[in-house]
Amino acid sequence: MNVIWRNCICRLRQGKVPHRCQSVIHPVAPLGSRILTNPAKVFEHNMWDYMQWSKEEEDEARRKVEENSATRVPPEDQVKFESDASKYWGTFYQTHKNKFFKNRNWLLREFPEILPHHQNTKEEVGESSWDHFRSNFSRMQGTEKHCGKSSVLSEPRSKGRADFPNRDLEEHSKGPGRTERFPGSDATFRILEVGCGAGNSVFPILNTLQNIPGSFLYCCDFASEAVELVKSHASYSEAHCSAFTHDVCDGGLAYPFPPGTLDVVLLVFVLSSIHPDRMQAVIHRLSELLKPGGVLLFRDHGRYDNAQLRFKKGRCLSENFYVRGDGTRAYFFTKGEIHHMFCCQAGLHEKQNLVDHRLQVNRKKQVKMHRVWVQGKFQKPLHWTQRS
Repeated sequence: MNVIWRNCICRLRQGKVPHRCQSVIHPVAPLGSRILTNPAKVFEHNMWDYMQWSKEEEDEARRKVEENSATRVPPEDQVKFESDASKYWGTFYQTHKNKFFKNRNWLLREFPEILPHHQNTKEEVGESSWDHFRSNFSRMQGTEKHCGKSSVLSEPRSKGRADFPNRDLEEHSKGPGRTERFPGSDATFRILEVGCGAGNSVFPILNTLQNIPGSFLYCCDFASEAVELVKSHASYSEAHCSAFTHDVCDGGLAYPFPPGTLDVVLLVFVLSSIHPDRMQAVIHRLSELLKPGGVLLFRDHGRYDNAQLRFKKGRCLSENFYVRGDGTRAYFFTKGEIHHMFCCQAGLHEKQNLVDHRLQVNRKKQVKMHRVWVQGKFQKPLHWTQRS
């Protein structure tokens, strides 16, 4: 296996692999090249890519989850965390402002679909690091994708919007019944970020899109405090962006644009904060906002992530759903759950669905932490029928 990893590294280094770190202070390392082949060197770096779990490690993670979920939050408190969810997030942003999360400068690397088709070339954006790695690994292993399996490295390649045809979509946005004016109505490429927070995704995207004619970014959050942080930012521009307060769980609330007008919906570390019973309805409503051929980009917490293992007893709301000390909540997904919700139930086409395993280490304390995220790209069919 170590020979395979080393061959992958060599092939990755020969290609134009985007860099993880753009800082001039820290050394840059090609994504996918930091593979742990010698366990004795585990504390030489802060993060290792594409980690494969041993059976013992996975069994230990499962044991910890069973242990910390054995005692559930009382039903009356669960009602409070649901009804006051916006209040807890509002308090979070009042406390932390825009200092808690780092800007997601990796978005354009992993989700080049954020850029309009004519801007999205390999030379400008580069392949997704996962796509480049998996294609090399799969060629050596002869792996193929099997629907419903949990293989991390056997996903189909995705090279930007070339995989997401948007033919004849202008007729949809300017056809009969679409003559009303709304923010961004003159745009030819529209993005919505759901759960924008303090703008850690908004401004990396906006800094690129504001130089691309015809592009417009919407962003919403159900914490009004977060939306105000976005609007007060020096880089916020109403000519290129519209930030608004919105609860995606409330099906009766209208958006400031008609359905079927978006090219991209960005759903990053948001769905996990919603009660599992309400997730499917949210996905249905967001799917309705997309143009036929539009794409929903997703990234969130994965099952057995270190964050899930660290919860104490009494913080579990339901299976794999927890409440933090500040009242905000988090669910931890499997790849199969994601496929079921977005494809089987919502009727979207799966273009990517992967599990991102990494090993994070604290070199000072000599502590190892498995990080697990799920990532997917789902396209709305040109002829789409709402699933019930």
